[in-house]
Amino acid sequence: MPERNHIEHCLQQARHHLTEELLPFWLDRMKDEQYGGVITHFDQYGRDSGEDEKSLIAQSRSLYTMSSAHRAGYGGGACLEMARHCLDFLLSKMWDQQHGGFYWLMNRKGEVLIDQKIAYGHSFAVYSLAEYSLASGDPTGLEYAGKVFDLLQKYALDSMYGGYFEMFERDWRLCGPGSKGGDRKTLDVHMHLMEAFTSLYECSGQHIHRRRLEEVIQILLQRMLHPVYKTGIPQFWPDWRVAPQIKFDIVWGWDRFEDGGAKPHADDNSSYGHNVEFAWLYLHALRILGQDPLAQRELFETIFGHAVQHGIDWEYGGVYVEGLHDGTPTDMEKEFWQQAELLIGMLDAYQLLGEEIYWQAYEQVHRFVFDKGIHHEVGEWWPLLTREGKPIWTHMSHSWKVNYHSVRAMVQSINRLEKLMEGI
Repeated sequence: MPERNHIEHCLQQARHHLTEELLPFWLDRMKDEQYGGVITHFDQYGRDSGEDEKSLIAQSRSLYTMSSAHRAGYGGGACLEMARHCLDFLLSKMWDQQHGGFYWLMNRKGEVLIDQKIAYGHSFAVYSLAEYSLASGDPTGLEYAGKVFDLLQKYALDSMYGGYFEMFERDWRLCGPGSKGGDRKTLDVHMHLMEAFTSLYECSGQHIHRRRLEEVIQILLQRMLHPVYKTGIPQFWPDWRVAPQIKFDIVWGWDRFEDGGAKPHADDNSSYGHNVEFAWLYLHALRILGQDPLAQRELFETIFGHAVQHGIDWEYGGVYVEGLHDGTPTDMEKEFWQQAELLIGMLDAYQLLGEEIYWQAYEQVHRFVFDKGIHHEVGEWWPLLTREGKPIWTHMSHSWKVNYHSVRAMVQSINRLEKLMEGI
């Protein structure tokens, strides 16, 4: 058992960062008073960097962040007010009145730039809309979360092989193959559909939402995890043969791999962050479903143990980006979102499995985040750092790095740290 003062120190740092740095960073600068929605592009000094875009992923994640923070008791009403502002833009500007669903990308004025329907974005729409209703009691979020869910069942569900297709034209026609993404299924989308359907079922209590949640869980467990290491496999052909991981035209910009095409180790790579994120989201889903997570103890031991053994940097702290399925790290830089997911996941692993190594792993990541990962003078996290913790990229936010991972990591970590304190 970790010493009480160690837990208390981590808890105090997390509370201070969330309430005095993170939430003020966003509440003070994100609201677009002129055109609605939120501004999501800020440079290293927290200044609006001027990119003329509003993406579904950034607007919906911001709705989730503000709703979840209010639901957890933060903001004194300001987070809920911001959530309502996000919701209004999503429904009045980004919703396609003709074909249903949300456009992928708009400019700041709310004019459509990319009208495609992307399952990744719609998973976060369901997640955020359900969270909004859970936080506010306003049924509007659940209404539209249900509409998106129904569209995904109608157009994206693969009735032959199971799982979900992901890339569609505006009218929900499946996109072409290759980089257009119409012939691929990904771990990322199915994991986030599990996340979304969990919140949807928590909010609605409807049997169909529960059933689809249980089905996507089985797809993940039976198709998308490595048979030996239980690490996540990134991409598949429609019939669930493993496919080389490639760059898509619309999402997952891969700006770290400028030549595009297939990734290095395209047939043998796994993200430590995704693996642990899957594990803690699955753990949460089991609890919402009313099932005992300890019935899956061996699986959780395998997934969490793999990350601790191979992904945690025991010398410099933090977690590496990714490695081979056998665990060998291939990218030892430190990206913001993997750190965020490991904070939550290692606390869950310690609480579930009771092994000291998971608390030690949590402390390794916590120390790296608070000593190296946070730009404390501004309030947000550096996006990408060297293994040792020197910033490589310096922006505070863009469409793919907004508030979702950092704020969620603090909200969820505080909740878990408080429970640990209660147990001492």
